Order: sequence, then structure tokens, then C-alpha cells
Amino acid sequence: MDDLDNPKEPLIQKLRVIIRLSVRCLAFLMTLVILWGVVDVAWEIYQKLRTPPVMLMSISDILATFGAFMAVLIAIEIFINITVYLRDDVIHVKIVMATALMAIARKVIILDFSVVTPDYILATAALVFAMGFGYWLVVKNADARSVLHSEAERCFENPDNCKMEGVDKKL
Repeated sequence: MDDLDNPKEPLIQKLRVIIRLSVRCLAFLMTLVILWGVVDVAWEIYQKLRTPPVMLMSISDILATFGAFMAVLIAIEIFINITVYLRDDVIHVKIVMATALMAIARKVIILDFSVVTPDYILATAALVFAMGFGYWLVVKNADARSVLHSEAERCFENPDNCKMEGVDKKL
């Protein structure tokens, strides 16, 4: 049997260093993408306001601008995912799902209802509902687990004052 399950294994440690360097590189590149996205949004607004009729934007221009804003916000969320991964070395489902919800919201905001079919709209609605319900479950369970975890810590510190139901005071 090999030792690859052991975190102290030299190969695993070297691979972790490579992965951490790769994630840092991704964080740097995502920062560049965010900056380019901000410049692009500003340029698009400038271009739209410069073309006749000057200083006016049509509804489709405004929706396209919203889509560009949302794309930058999604990039920021992805950057946050990367930095949280660097800090905690785990993938936080809550943050990933929030990013996915933002991406879906962007898609809904920029939908052109004159072009898409009713089936596409129904599928998008089902996706929004499923992701929203999944996010609610993750948030609900994360809050319950954090409360139970803090209560359990208090019970370990002072077993005589343990008020958790169903927990043996002789921890």
C-alpha cells in the first residue's frame, strides 16, 4: 500500500506547493481580468453615450451594460473563491453556489425575450429555482452546523453548564 493518503508524504507536499503556486497565478490573472472588465465597461458606456443621440442609451444598451457589470461582478466572486481556497485549502460550497447564482442572474438580466423560446425560459426558471433552493439548503445547514459546533465547544470547555439536548455531559 502506498503512502499517498498521508499528508506528510514528500510527493504530496511538493504537489501541494505546485497547486498553491498555480492558484496564486490564477488569482493574479483573475485580477487582470477584473481590471480589463472594468476598463471595458467604462469604454462601452463612453462609446454608447458618444454615439447619436448623444448622452442617451436605449434599453438594449442599458441591458448590455448591466450584463457587462454582472460579468465583472462574477469575476470578482471567482477571485474571492480563489482567495478563500488559498486561505482555507477547501472549496466553500456556499461561495461557489452564490457565484453560480450570480451567473444565472446575469443570464436572466440579459435575456432577450423576443429571441428565446418558451422552453428555454422554462428551463432557466427551473435552474434558478433549483440553485436558489440548493443555496438555501446550504446556508440553512451551515448556520445550524455552526451553532451546534459552538455549543459543542462550550460543552467541551465546561461540561457542567452544557445545555445541548441529546449531548452527554461527560464528553
